[in-house]
Amino acid sequence: MRILLIHQYFLEKGDGGGSRFNEMTKTWSEQGHTVTVLAGMVHYNTGKKPEKYKGKYTFKDLQFYKGVDIIRCHVSESYNVNFLGRLWAYFSFVFASIYAGLYKTSGKYDVILVTSPPLFVGITAYVLSLIKRVPFVFEIRDLWPESAIDTGVLKNKLIIKFAYWFEGFIYKRAKLINVLTPAFRDKLINDKNVPKEKVIFIPNAADFSLAEEIQDDISFNAIEFKKLLGLENKFVITYVGAHGVANHLIQLIDSAEQLKHTNVIFQLIGAGMRKEELQKEVKKRNLNNVIFREPVAKAEVFKYILASDVGASVLKKVDTFKTIYSNKTFDYMSCKKPVLLAIDGVSRELINNANCGEYVEPENPKDIVRGVLKLLSLDKKELEKLGESGYKYAKKHFDRNVLAKEYVVNLKEI
Repeated sequence: MRILLIHQYFLEKGDGGGSRFNEMTKTWSEQGHTVTVLAGMVHYNTGKKPEKYKGKYTFKDLQFYKGVDIIRCHVSESYNVNFLGRLWAYFSFVFASIYAGLYKTSGKYDVILVTSPPLFVGITAYVLSLIKRVPFVFEIRDLWPESAIDTGVLKNKLIIKFAYWFEGFIYKRAKLINVLTPAFRDKLINDKNVPKEKVIFIPNAADFSLAEEIQDDISFNAIEFKKLLGLENKFVITYVGAHGVANHLIQLIDSAEQLKHTNVIFQLIGAGMRKEELQKEVKKRNLNNVIFREPVAKAEVFKYILASDVGASVLKKVDTFKTIYSNKTFDYMSCKKPVLLAIDGVSRELINNANCGEYVEPENPKDIVRGVLKLLSLDKKELEKLGESGYKYAKKHFDRNVLAKEYVVNLKEI
């Protein structure tokens, strides 16, 4: 089968961040399918464009993996300036990806798969679907525009009205809609009147192969790596991901301030528009128990997680985020690490069902401190038991290789 994937935030090879489709496409290529990806040139966390793309409208990266070709498309570098800058970045990708889909791809495709947010990538899918006469599948990784409205990023009533209209338009024209959580499925069927037979559920997943590969590498020792980082005898809580508005990492800074007389260290790995502001806040409060690290390749990220005691998943306290699974939670589970979770809703249900961590109320430093101290009070065997429980649960329900194969079955049916 030949698949055309439209994914503005498809990562560079080995890049840190949400690698759902990097792993999916690799599995598909190993199954004998060929995949062409229309991707953006600007990283969603850093907002930066690599030098090799500057001055180019499209850039072909052939054989990303065997059977997977990437065509990078222009995205305006106004992405992280402000909301209007980000909106223009969304539409600049739409124009560039339509051009690339028409003039830079060759041959016929069996299906078009588009993943959002941003919602507007649906324009590319719809246009190419019409011209190439190929059905398209629309995937929802995050409910948009709800999440942008709830976090205060989207306020313009005209744009909100257009976004809701376009959302309904694209749902009607997609052959299938994939959702990443049961809450998304309920929302679409019950509130947005999407026929239930049109909705499939292939969730986020854990990358066990990479975690196991690192653990099997005799040259890597988590205890020695922790010493190398200067974190020996510290209780390390690692957060991996974006430092943006939605993540609201100030709640971890507030908690760290209350925990500065303990051996707890918060290690924050990633980038985003709020990172500099957070660093200034840590310096202003004179905190030495918060460490910021730049984004690192996925394999390196797993080394940091394996050398930690706990993994943290946090988001702003808004209703929309009660419907999502956080990618990073699965990374922690695949590394057998307990989870400190400041996300309510289905993510809380996941942690409870897996019995693999501690839920704390989002944006409540007092409760976050309570949760940290509870985990800190556990001995090594109790922490390992939580980590093992999460690993087994994720292995049973969220194995990326299994889900990638299930995805292909659904694509083949249309």
